[in-house]
Amino acid sequence: MRKLLNNPDAVHVVINPRTGERYAIPRSVKPGSYTIADLVPVEKATSETCFTTKEIWDIIVKNAWSNGEPGILFEDEINRTNPTPHISRIEATNPCGEQPLSPYEACILGSIDVSKFFNTGRIDLDWDRLAETTTLAVGFLDNMIDANHYPIPQIRETTLANRRIGLGVMGFAYMLILLGIRYGSDESIELAGKLASFIQKHAHKASELLAKERCSFPNWKGSLWDVEYHRPMRNATCTTIAPTGSISRIACTSSGIEPLFSIVTKSRILDNQEFIQLDPLVERLGTEQGWLTDKVRDLLIQGLPPKEIPEIPKKLAQVLVTAHEVTPEKHVHIQAAFQKYTDNAVSKTVNLTSDATIEDVDKIFRLAHQLGCKGITVYRDGCRKNQVITASHKETPPLPERIIPRQRVRTTKGETTKYTMGCGKLYVTVNKDE
Repeated sequence: MRKLLNNPDAVHVVINPRTGERYAIPRSVKPGSYTIADLVPVEKATSETCFTTKEIWDIIVKNAWSNGEPGILFEDEINRTNPTPHISRIEATNPCGEQPLSPYEACILGSIDVSKFFNTGRIDLDWDRLAETTTLAVGFLDNMIDANHYPIPQIRETTLANRRIGLGVMGFAYMLILLGIRYGSDESIELAGKLASFIQKHAHKASELLAKERCSFPNWKGSLWDVEYHRPMRNATCTTIAPTGSISRIACTSSGIEPLFSIVTKSRILDNQEFIQLDPLVERLGTEQGWLTDKVRDLLIQGLPPKEIPEIPKKLAQVLVTAHEVTPEKHVHIQAAFQKYTDNAVSKTVNLTSDATIEDVDKIFRLAHQLGCKGITVYRDGCRKNQVITASHKETPPLPERIIPRQRVRTTKGETTKYTMGCGKLYVTVNKDE
């Protein structure tokens, strides 16, 4: 990033993390599919024969605009807060980007539905109850480290040595709606930082108390908690913001720290059927407040904005903001506000409208780096075929015809193999015929 900002036309350098050797990528190969054997020693490279930093950056940005991949990670920022730099440098995260991990390391994640802490009497959060829940959650996640089954000995050893946990949140968008705060507003960004700071503070306090009861994590000596903070800690990290895609649906709340994707969504299910669903919170509020009639439901399904429907209270309509109504810059500011007070990293997608430009993506990536994010992902609406979830009023192209399996023979021969997995034993049977 420094080279991109200060010397973008210089040869782009890639570094082997194992050996420290420095290479350049020749123009004769594809930047996304080279091997070490294809690379050129950096001292022999020129900008005429090898890709420059700006060219590599442009390829990343264009591909992210085209189909949402790749997201990017800022590895130096990740390692700046690596709690155990004396053990290893972090080189990768899990697929959603919120969990930087050392080799062979795992992390136990959990999320609090912050919308459940809305205090109707004071139009505020019940901060005392949230603090109590945070303490309970940290103890629960720490116990899970010992109760867990690990697939191989190295993962068990590393995980128990760091005891990394990641307590996060879901229901942030619902919480804002209940508080009457518009997602992306200055007030929402300020509250994001306050919420993340509060949970991190109480998570660290709970982990410190556990350390005094049960001892600090084995790699504590030499860690940041030892040499920089001088504080006993049961867990190397305590907080993470995960996407919570599945568990938020189970909990009937909004996912992670994302805004509502749409007031009414259209999902594809089996046999290419489309399933239309009104957002659960909108459904609940409309029923409780008495304004959700068949007419209002139909108008919402047609895509009419809530503020244009007279039956919906104006104050509520103003805060029923969806992902594409939030400016890209505000998406990034929300993520940065959480990242400032999150031990691990933050999973967040900057949702863009279909007419967003490549330049928009470029600005988003640069802003994320500037604000101290550990990574960033964008997704432009409609940039992939067969998008699973869309707004209800948008047309979705049909899926291709299903592939029909051929008739199977009456008798087949094969073998069954037993594997020991993290959750027990798995028996895999493979049959074959001509």
